[in-house]
Amino acid sequence: MTGRIRVATPDDAGAIRDIYAPYVTGTAITFATDPPDEGELAADIGETDRYPWLVCEVGDVVVGYATASSLRSRPAYDWAVELTIYVAEDAQRSGVGRGLYTALLDVLAFQGYCDAYAVTTLPNPASVGLHESMEFDRVGRFPAAGYKLGDWHDVAWWHRQLRDRPTDPDPPAPMESVRETPDFADALRAGEAALAE
Repeated sequence: MTGRIRVATPDDAGAIRDIYAPYVTGTAITFATDPPDEGELAADIGETDRYPWLVCEVGDVVVGYATASSLRSRPAYDWAVELTIYVAEDAQRSGVGRGLYTALLDVLAFQGYCDAYAVTTLPNPASVGLHESMEFDRVGRFPAAGYKLGDWHDVAWWHRQLRDRPTDPDPPAPMESVRETPDFADALRAGEAALAE
């Protein structure tokens, strides 16, 4: 697939909501029960400088997005992130997930994050396959952790180390300080190259 990976803007909130909403209303892939408000999403995208929000466009259509968030709120967790990725139904199994994750993981490592974690509701063979193909290790399984759509669902946790862990780490760099660098552009290009694999 040929596409473009770029930083999301608040104007992408509607497209992101449209991608995410069917997962909320029709699956247990997310335990959310109400799709997010477009205005809230726009505010989240516009206000964060700590974590990247990336989208994949094919033509002028956003077909997937990926972002990171804090794993936990205590300062000791500042170098660890939890990942989120969703792909539009008609773009699944086309390389969008691999491209977005490639770019996101490279950006996070460049910012100075050390470890990435992801959570997968089970069963979800597409997500399991993506994480395994992207060299994540399954580090835990919580049996029957959530109840949605009339059934109990296990949750799996995945981990991937992003870079060596320094003895005395500097805080991760904000997006503002890395966005215009060659390394950031290289990360987006690596993601775009992965779309075609």
